[in-house]
Amino acid sequence: MMLNPHDIIIKPIVTEKSMSDMEEGKYTFKVDRRINKSEIKKAIENVFGVKVEKVNTMNMQGKLKRQGAHEGRRPNWKKAIVTLKEDSKRIEFFEGMSN
Repeated sequence: MMLNPHDIIIKPIVTEKSMSDMEEGKYTFKVDRRINKSEIKKAIENVFGVKVEKVNTMNMQGKLKRQGAHEGRRPNWKKAIVTLKEDSKRIEFFEGMSN
């Protein structure tokens, strides 16, 4: 299955922890659950033009949500933390937000 790199990377995750990791060259993304680490690496390098050192992935459980008596679950999802090589340029769309 060959997906377009833009389909693999769903969106960046912006939290306090992910913002502080960016100073160490680590970027966090929500990615397609069916994709493996090497495909994530290729997609990030392709989309952002950076050099990836390693990729750590986690399968995240969807949260339990209630509306009155009814209970439901948000979908499960996959998180990827991508570490860039020392000599790689930074990923740009984050840079303006680090105030």
